Amino acid sequence: MSKKNLRKLSSGKVVIFKIRNRRGFAAICMNHLTEGRNPEQAFMRMAKAVKRIGFLLSGNVPRPR
Repeated sequence: MSKKNLRKLSSGKVVIFKIRNRRGFAAICMNHLTEGRNPEQAFMRMAKAVKRIGFLLSGNVPRPR
């Protein structure tokens, strides 16, 4: 299987927010939604989700809104 060329994506494109009426945080980027117990976990799950479509998230975890 050939290696996939991953395009870089800034972490500024990811929006992290606290989920209302629920425990945890969510991250949205490029029409993908992930959830996690904390902002870091939601961001790491988003990195895995966008990697499947050929993007590589770079940078630090953005602040939750």
